[in-house]
Amino acid sequence: MATPKHACRWRDATTKLEKELAEKGAQLSALTERLNALEHQVALANKQIIGPKSERMPTPEQEAKKREGNKSARGGHTNPKKRKENAEALASLPTTEVSHPVPESERSCPHCGDQIKPLGKGDRSVEYEWIPGRLTRRVHIVETGRCPCKLHYARGPAPRRVKEGCTYGPAFLAKLAVDKCGDATPIYRIEKAMRRAGIPISRSTMNDLVLIAADVCEPLWDAALAEVKADPHVQADETSCRTQTRTARCFVWTFLSKTHTVYFFSSSRSGDTAKEILGGTKGSLTIDGYTGYNVVTDVDGRERCGCWSHARRYLFDALSTAPEARDGLDIILDLFMIEREAKLLNIIGTREHLKLRKQRSAPVLQRLREWREKVAPLFEPKSPMGVALRYMKNQWDRLTIFLKDPQIPIHNNASEAALRIVALFRKNSLFFGNDDAGRRFMILYSLIATCERHDINPEAYLADVLLRIQDHPKERVAELLPHRWKETFGSAFAVSRTVTPGDAT
Repeated sequence: MATPKHACRWRDATTKLEKELAEKGAQLSALTERLNALEHQVALANKQIIGPKSERMPTPEQEAKKREGNKSARGGHTNPKKRKENAEALASLPTTEVSHPVPESERSCPHCGDQIKPLGKGDRSVEYEWIPGRLTRRVHIVETGRCPCKLHYARGPAPRRVKEGCTYGPAFLAKLAVDKCGDATPIYRIEKAMRRAGIPISRSTMNDLVLIAADVCEPLWDAALAEVKADPHVQADETSCRTQTRTARCFVWTFLSKTHTVYFFSSSRSGDTAKEILGGTKGSLTIDGYTGYNVVTDVDGRERCGCWSHARRYLFDALSTAPEARDGLDIILDLFMIEREAKLLNIIGTREHLKLRKQRSAPVLQRLREWREKVAPLFEPKSPMGVALRYMKNQWDRLTIFLKDPQIPIHNNASEAALRIVALFRKNSLFFGNDDAGRRFMILYSLIATCERHDINPEAYLADVLLRIQDHPKERVAELLPHRWKETFGSAFAVSRTVTPGDAT
């Protein structure tokens, strides 16, 4: 039997060991949490560098076909409707028949000497050939005249130009603008293509011409921005870019309304840009969780709407360390499928759409909320899954606001898609020359993106308005915005319009 002295020592030793064990356990827990975070970061980095960028989850049918070794439904087959439309478009191209007669040496029969006679209309086959565009030179001759009495002089109208002293026509400026801002082709690559076509024009000249087009179209950008401010439903997003004159990153913001896509260049990501564009306006604003928009979503501002694609992205990123995230992704997929059904029924934004959301989307949201509350205790708050669940909980009111208004989208994908051209520019051209150039380029980015939204050929649109805007009343310049221009003047400039051989570019 231990003496009281020995028992006291035993208790002290036991307490010390238990304390050390608790400290080791806390250290192990911290190291495990840090290891999981690092593994998650490595997985995300590998995905960005060598992994697939798509966040698409395969459906059970696609997984079954993959196991069977068949082509996936996503990329294995062409949409029959799209294939038919492509065939009809190709059939409507300007057609030139090229005859291939029988050589004279073979037209006489070697047996009887008679001439051969045609059998039917001949064997027909189709070939699609590209005819490169070319730059033409026009010489304007303005007639001048004088009366024999020498008291009356007359002069023909001066040729219309994009800008006084500019020796290049509007169609050429429009082509350069679309190549640079619509296709993100660097000017030096355009210069190489021009030289291959036999057009010796320097990159500095082309860059000046693009900026001239932007300056002429600036009133249209102002009018589009004013209409975005007045729209009750707006989507917004932003991404970084660089300029050659500063080391800090700049940002390109995009604001989408029902009819316009407007880009805005800013030297920072602060809320000043959001305040400048949407300050004092009413309605809804669909965005991600960035706090820079708080300045326009206060009590007297716009109602902030969440994005289910962002909420889903957090779960998708956590999938590598938490297989339970798949259940949440499947439930969110049901929300997107309901919206897809509404689009197929052509009821987007209508009362029928709102009724569909309340009847079918609301139960899905309730199921998702119950799943979130069930799995939340299983994960550490700072783990990838914990972060995903916390984001969904904090944004829940904003994520479910679409149940009140059918005009509010459930995601902000349109804004993210609008910024893809900026990301492509960032990859191809690296930076804008300076802040002023960035602001001027946003004019062309906006008009070209809006043209694409309304199925308008941006080259045809810019080539027309670069001259038309000069004689148009300033107070009615909004009549030349792409969607209205299409109704008034666009019938002769359809997207499928082609240049027949022999036409001047």
